[in-house]
Amino acid sequence: MPPGTQDSDLGTLAPEQRIRELEAELRDKELEAEALRQIGQAMGSLFEIEEMLKQVADIVAKVTGTDLCLIYLLNESKTELVLRAMSRPAAGVIGKIRLKVGEGITGWVAKERRHVALGREAWRDSRFKHVPALREDSYHSMLSVPLPGKEDLVGVINVRTNPPHEYTQTQIALLNSIANQVGGAVENFLQYQRVEKRASHLTTLSEISRSITSEMYLEEVLHLIVAMTAESMNFKICSVMLLDEAKQELVIKATQSKSRAYIRKPNLKLGGSVAGRAVVEGQPISVLDVRKTPAYRYPDIAKREGLCSLIAVPLKVKGKIIGVLNCYTARPHIFTEEEIALLTALASHAAIAIENAKLMVRSAIIQEMHHRVKNSLQTIASLLRLQLRYAKLGSVEQALSESINRILAIAAVHELLSSESLDNVNIKKVAEGIAAATAHSLFPPDKSIDLSIEGSDVELPSQKATSVALILNELVQNAVEHGFKNLNRGRIVIDMREDADAVRLTVANDGDPLPAEFDLRHHRSLGLQIVENLVRDDLAGSFTLTNDRGMIKALVTFPK
Repeated sequence: MPPGTQDSDLGTLAPEQRIRELEAELRDKELEAEALRQIGQAMGSLFEIEEMLKQVADIVAKVTGTDLCLIYLLNESKTELVLRAMSRPAAGVIGKIRLKVGEGITGWVAKERRHVALGREAWRDSRFKHVPALREDSYHSMLSVPLPGKEDLVGVINVRTNPPHEYTQTQIALLNSIANQVGGAVENFLQYQRVEKRASHLTTLSEISRSITSEMYLEEVLHLIVAMTAESMNFKICSVMLLDEAKQELVIKATQSKSRAYIRKPNLKLGGSVAGRAVVEGQPISVLDVRKTPAYRYPDIAKREGLCSLIAVPLKVKGKIIGVLNCYTARPHIFTEEEIALLTALASHAAIAIENAKLMVRSAIIQEMHHRVKNSLQTIASLLRLQLRYAKLGSVEQALSESINRILAIAAVHELLSSESLDNVNIKKVAEGIAAATAHSLFPPDKSIDLSIEGSDVELPSQKATSVALILNELVQNAVEHGFKNLNRGRIVIDMREDADAVRLTVANDGDPLPAEFDLRHHRSLGLQIVENLVRDDLAGSFTLTNDRGMIKALVTFPK
């Protein structure tokens, strides 16, 4: 071989080698460009992030020549990686598989912001975390790279191969390029999602603000608040509990939950409960997992209903705490400052709604009481007119005493209305008031008359209760005046009973019996005429007065 021939051959081979390398680099660049083009097209054509990530996972697996692609995104608190897409579908894993930052190879990549490339037996790596649902032990190789956003990390993307595979610098560079493009798109979407969520929150606040000034009942307003809060913030359960100051307990007043177990759970004592602490301390209290929190009183209900994190926000109005807004999530969740600020605003709205409702109720009560007092005064006026007509039959002192007792009978009804209920009145308690007034004003000091009250606690609407109070007063006065006119000792028994259809009131005494010729239809007593009129006109009932086995029995029966 002549001198220089070999050098000449080498000289011709070197350019060919370089050409092949350049052609390979060009193919790689074309592959990268095509991959980025496809991913860009997928990200541009799909609005839903779940669909977009699924297409990206499919494209990545295809262009990298790998068997599986997994995409994890960080949660809002940046503490966990959540599996959001994979190229090979597997039931029940998307959104369910979670890794803490630093946990497993994926978590390590998120923490260190560096890629990891393992060619074989990736499961033997000390950082590897076994996830049974993914059956990762069947994949030898693993390449994991961070998903960077413009400002911060947004997640991690992994590719796997079944047989052993050494990842080339070209494949690593390609996946990094894809990760940069996808990371930016995901960050933009998450930013849009945050803006959309903020807009939803503002809409919720606006809607609730309008409801406070509307004519909705308190129950409707509170249910609107919990329903809109749960929906707009994706809470599992949201509820409003109000403080019973007398018992120092929190009572559920509204919740969007349909769970009977949750709705029927016992009231919470202020001491020793998470919600109670929020009330006592006057600030929001949150726990990461109520099922593992000793202060949470009902972990069994939490487990059954799938409840995890809880935030309890006090309801405060005019510096006074009147209850608490409880919000539960289905997964561990660290509540952000923005969420706490929004919930505090919603709690303030709820407190204002409750205060407004109380003012409206007080106003309605005052109006109703004025109306009822006016009716009662008209009744008193009618009774006094009757008294004037019959004044010549008795002394002025007796007339005044009887009128006073009638007024006191009506007052007994109003006293119970103002202290207990605006709707129904306990007739037994009214009878006790009438008995006390009668004993004070009608029982002469030389007479010993025992007045007892028996039977059940009959409750009646206020209008009927006023009529019954006047009837009882007249019958007791009649018993004292006529039954014990000539006797110094005896007893009067007031008895009240009710069944499904009727109420029966009996006033019996063991005084002088009625004359044999007594006929209720022809009597001239003012008191008995009042009883008859009230029973007939106001109660649509019947009235009898008879001698019955050694007792004089006045019986009033009327439908319920």
